Amino acid sequence: MATAIAINFAGVPMGPGTPYLISEISGLGTPELRTQDVELASDDGAFPGADYYQPRIVTIEAGIRTPGDPAAATDALAELHRAAATPSIRRDAGDLAVLRVRWPGRDSTRRLYGRVRRVETATMSKVNFGWIPITLEFAATDPRWHGEPEKTLSLPLSISTERVGFTAPLVAPITTGVVEPERRNGWAVNDGDLPAWPSLTIQGPVSNPRIDCEATGRTIALDYSIKRDETLRIETRPGTRWVLHDGANASFALTRTSRLDRFTLPDGWSRMSWTGSDYTNATRLTVAWRDAYTAL
Repeated sequence: MATAIAINFAGVPMGPGTPYLISEISGLGTPELRTQDVELASDDGAFPGADYYQPRIVTIEAGIRTPGDPAAATDALAELHRAAATPSIRRDAGDLAVLRVRWPGRDSTRRLYGRVRRVETATMSKVNFGWIPITLEFAATDPRWHGEPEKTLSLPLSISTERVGFTAPLVAPITTGVVEPERRNGWAVNDGDLPAWPSLTIQGPVSNPRIDCEATGRTIALDYSIKRDETLRIETRPGTRWVLHDGANASFALTRTSRLDRFTLPDGWSRMSWTGSDYTNATRLTVAWRDAYTAL
């Protein structure tokens, strides 16, 4: 069980065993609200509308401590600047950095997704002694906390051994039946207290896949075919919702009733199932998710 705060700030470890000493963290409570209250035109007060959380702003007050080694202190500061300036995140819309926090008394790490907004030094007057006070700011675009490690569930489709043939005596008209696609069920467990957003990966070959979460009654279905050795990826997390077929946009294949913004794993146990046609024993659906929490 952790006895001290440990942080990974966009890839930079902070806390015990590092040159970064953490003194204070703010922004761990309830995020600011974006309200939609409407003032009553002919009465006191207002009609309460929907309340939405704004991005969670986490501010970290810390110090770089490398006694007698000003060069190491400057290098540690430069590492934070490089983390804040990562081009693959900073310049690409939708890409996110990760803030990981392991709180005293917790057995596991929890994370936030967002962007580094500030790496500031209050003064450089004591750098010759190996000491630089710093202020870091991380804007979590998704205010929920997410658990580690990532959980996965693999659901294969295998070829049915059933066969449809002819039974004597034959009666006209003679028809052949088609075996329904085989269905495989599995359980996804979200140990958090909020619905979790799953990532879905389908490994072909398969046609017209349909994915069901029975706990919510929600379905994602596609009028689409994936060939052998091809992959379809579906992301449901807010701000990163897309459907990609080997890197190309395939969101047009979603059926009208398929809502990525409603396809969640509620807290507790959820039975997942899926169907498809034109598959082999290599066809797979992988459901990946992180437990979702209200608080750290």
